[in-house]
Amino acid sequence: MAASFDLLSALTERGKLSRQDAERVRKEAAHRGVEPDRVVYEQSLVSESDMATVKADALGLEKKQFGQDETIPRDVLQAIPQESSKFYRMLALASDSTTLSVGMVYPEQTKGQEAAAFIAKGLNKQLRMYVITPSDFDRLFKGYSSFGEDIASALATIKKQTKGQSVTIGSMVMNLDDASSLKSEETPIIRMVSDMVAHGINEHASDIHIEPERTRLRIRYRVDGDLYSALYLPLEVQPAIVSRIKIMANLKIDETRAPQDGRFSAIVSGRQIDFRVSTFPTANGEKVAIRILDPSTGLRTLEQLGFSQWNFAKAQDALKKPFGMILATGPTGSGKSTTLYAMLQVLNQDGLNVVTLEDPIEYFMDGVNQSQVIPEIGYTFGSGLRSILRQDPNVIMVGEIRDQETAELGVHAALTGHIMLSSLHTNNAVGAIPRLIDLGVQRFLLPATLTIVISQRLLRALCDQCKKPVQATGEMEKIISDALATLPDEIKKQVPFRKPYTVYEPVGCSACKGKGTIGRIGAYEILHMTPELESLILNGQGEANIFEEAHRQGMTTMRQEGIFHALNGKVSLAEVIRETA
Repeated sequence: MAASFDLLSALTERGKLSRQDAERVRKEAAHRGVEPDRVVYEQSLVSESDMATVKADALGLEKKQFGQDETIPRDVLQAIPQESSKFYRMLALASDSTTLSVGMVYPEQTKGQEAAAFIAKGLNKQLRMYVITPSDFDRLFKGYSSFGEDIASALATIKKQTKGQSVTIGSMVMNLDDASSLKSEETPIIRMVSDMVAHGINEHASDIHIEPERTRLRIRYRVDGDLYSALYLPLEVQPAIVSRIKIMANLKIDETRAPQDGRFSAIVSGRQIDFRVSTFPTANGEKVAIRILDPSTGLRTLEQLGFSQWNFAKAQDALKKPFGMILATGPTGSGKSTTLYAMLQVLNQDGLNVVTLEDPIEYFMDGVNQSQVIPEIGYTFGSGLRSILRQDPNVIMVGEIRDQETAELGVHAALTGHIMLSSLHTNNAVGAIPRLIDLGVQRFLLPATLTIVISQRLLRALCDQCKKPVQATGEMEKIISDALATLPDEIKKQVPFRKPYTVYEPVGCSACKGKGTIGRIGAYEILHMTPELESLILNGQGEANIFEEAHRQGMTTMRQEGIFHALNGKVSLAEVIRETA
């Protein structure tokens, strides 16, 4: 093997990269502290296959490529510890009595070579190295989790054990950290449900959907707002899977005609993750939706939400006021609860009594007195809010304003010296005013109680490793120009963007698993109460007049803030157009 290896020189010598591009890549990689490969991939200068060929030729190795349907047996993969495989980007490809074959994305790295040689020596085998592509590595690495393999194994066990008889469900409490318990003592159904949940956590899914169809059971996961099908199972296992989940969530197993709601917890990587369960009767059987409430991914600070600098300042100012109502508005799934929890973290101070009323409690926060409503026994948002006001609170959060009683009590709380946080379903920030009036709040009370209204949407964030810059042309340029032209004068002075505009598009790489996006970021508009708006509200002006005045005073729209994100390379322009109006 070559003693030293310069990838960019090798690419240049073989005509895959110009000297000018090679020098530019070298400088950028050094400046960012990343491998040159990454910069080459990001800018689509050389394909993965060509890169692997060049490395193999220069280092005297063989290149190994895999078909989309090819896999590596899990027992072979485990010849290399999973953490070592991930760190060095290498996989055990095959193992016989004398040789360990290892595929490496970076065979030129000395540390990786030494790690592979050490592992082979520990197994008393010779080492044979291959060059593999990043895409093959990322796909084959999933074999460590063996989601499909474990499900298939569980199904085979069920068929073998039951032979047409009823399926054992079991009642063991789930602990995803206890691998030996999951794979040996549990019944196949428990193993199957455990694998479904573990896969959802590993994929950073927000929801798991278990849906019976006419001839099969479909398992879907929602990741970054989009649902995708991950697995299809025989319809015969549906009753046992649903019953297992019901046992975990403390629901009635024999009730299949009415919807039920519950929750359970699991220990994963040493931390507790909560799951919210909802069952729903359909023509083909009960459907189950499981919401994954992972504090490590769900709880965000105010700084992490994606506010523009001017909207961030408005939110901070509102939280410094000693009383008043702060509303988060938007459709279901737009991140309202995340925004409210971020604000609660700011207000959760030793000198303040913070009390919440939720349905359900999504994340548990130390220092906050959280309570869940139970409508079946008459404990509603309205009745709960009456009780909270007798608990000497400084800060109150009500999950959602749904009816006249809750709206009136919330306004009363804000009027009597409390900070009141809640959510409301409206399409934009200005729409909160007619909505509250429609719920029975008297018009003259709104200016005295409303501090700010935050309306929001969630946009899929571009992967920083592979996003591709392009020049906006035609319709794209017109959309951007129109949005920037209508900015409030105060904001225009702070915007540095000029024609020709550069926007970014998703590409897909190993870091984002080929999607081109990782996570989501918010686009916001904030209406804050001023004397001028107070006058318009008291005089009965409509939404259009209130919006015009708010815009004159510096309110930007969700579309405009989304375009700022697009021009800053955080989201694609297509995503902004799709999610905002």
